[in-house]
Amino acid sequence: MVVKGRPSPVFPKAPFSLLEFMLRFRWVVVVPVVLPLSFLWAQYHRWATRWATSREDKDEDQRMEQHARRVERVRQRVRSRDAKADGLICLARPTYWSVSARSMEYKKTTRFPVDMGDFVHILAIDEEKMEVHLEPGVNMGQLSESLLDRGLMVPVVPEYDDLTVGGLISGYGIEGSSHKYGLFADTVRSMDLILADGSAVTATKDNEYKDLFFGVQWSQGTVALLAKAVITLQRVTPYVKVSYFPVHGDLKHISEQWEKLVSPSDREWPEFQEGLVFDSTRAVLMSGDYATAEEATRYGSINAMGRWYQPWFYKYVEDLLRLPEGAVHVEYVPTRDYLHRHTRSLYWECEMLLPFGNHPLFRYFLGWLMPPRVSFLKLTTVGKQMWEFYQERHIAQDVLVPMRHTAACLEVSHDLFDIYPIWLNAHRLYKTSMGTMLDCESGHDAAPLRGPGDTADAQMYTDVGIWGVPKPIVRGELYDGAQAQSALEQFLIQHHGYQALYAVTEMSEKDFWTMFDAKLYNEVREKYGSVGVFMDIYYKVHRRREPIHVKSD
Repeated sequence: MVVKGRPSPVFPKAPFSLLEFMLRFRWVVVVPVVLPLSFLWAQYHRWATRWATSREDKDEDQRMEQHARRVERVRQRVRSRDAKADGLICLARPTYWSVSARSMEYKKTTRFPVDMGDFVHILAIDEEKMEVHLEPGVNMGQLSESLLDRGLMVPVVPEYDDLTVGGLISGYGIEGSSHKYGLFADTVRSMDLILADGSAVTATKDNEYKDLFFGVQWSQGTVALLAKAVITLQRVTPYVKVSYFPVHGDLKHISEQWEKLVSPSDREWPEFQEGLVFDSTRAVLMSGDYATAEEATRYGSINAMGRWYQPWFYKYVEDLLRLPEGAVHVEYVPTRDYLHRHTRSLYWECEMLLPFGNHPLFRYFLGWLMPPRVSFLKLTTVGKQMWEFYQERHIAQDVLVPMRHTAACLEVSHDLFDIYPIWLNAHRLYKTSMGTMLDCESGHDAAPLRGPGDTADAQMYTDVGIWGVPKPIVRGELYDGAQAQSALEQFLIQHHGYQALYAVTEMSEKDFWTMFDAKLYNEVREKYGSVGVFMDIYYKVHRRREPIHVKSD
């Protein structure tokens, strides 16, 4: 049966733009410059991690002593701040070094930089307590490199290698296991924090600083400085058994099948879930569970998808749409390859940078250089005008909506952006003893709001990942990206949804605090002296709009 697709928005043709032309041909710089630099950086980081890991057992006490000295240095730096003469505290890390899509203009104005660039160590791996002690600069690639050989991993492993522990706790940290464990911050047992006056405290879910423990989450570093986090560990196996389910139908039908996958009524929830929507009538939904090496070699085909010459993951998945709905493709994937399956292609963003990147010749001869590092890519948007122009034309949004609104969110995304693929991921939003900036809907666990996977202590949300260039821009049409993003934000407010704050936000301050709950955030900022020392989160994340003047002919 042929399903009619949802109509695409159409706009008048846009005039020629030199900046547009330069962005379309960024690969001229990316291939000879960005890729080699990214590869060299990755190799340095990998070998440094292996060297550090080889010394873990005999050097743990020494590492803790060195960590204590780093903490004391930061505390002294914070205490040295002159409230009358110095600006607000921010990290000294360069703006381009962040994975965030925001411009971070606040770092270029009055500020008081604090250098925590050397907080990049795995301090201890405690297999008895099943926890790992991490400094905030440890990234996901480094973490999996150190833990997987031990048969260990954290429950939630956000996909991209360069995402750091600190950014994930105070920002956004979702992955394929979030329907079971929540966000990355939900797996934290304790945090060592440096407050606005330079004092250091340890916050947990149930000690005297429990308000601070929950208040730091989603705060984007505007409450305190994170010095160390203790994260839960779990035992894992060498492989993941992945099942792929092609779906053919409209967006409502895709959403219905998505709900059934995430919280099935006839079997246990899968360890991992994910959906890729390729257009308004086609999607592939996926589930995964850990599997032993014996099972993988005895019963199934093994797909080492992390090798440089393999097809990009989303392209490989798209090819499975040749199968009819109801068919299931099953394979076994090495655990590290699965956890970082989108890294080589940066999901599908590399297709915009390298239109030929998935071609077999490129993969075989240059695929080993992938992926380009986001920090180096930012340097190719030379000048503020090009960066602003890029943000106007490139959408990077993760939004959370209650599971029952998934279809409506997909339809709104299509009507506003017509960007595909779209990433689907489920998130179990927990109610906490203190509340956070996010909260479940009132009455979510009873009719008529109760949905699949909802319980008294948690509500199931869908993360809808919208990343790419809107189709009207691809077709060369006039298009207002800021207006479209504002419309998406209004949809979220009306449907009890949330916007990930690593992205560009167009909201007014009133709308921002309508979307998010300010109660605990304001309380902890006032109680622990953050006001006037750390920037308010709204002014840190919202976009300061300036007119862009683009010459055309």
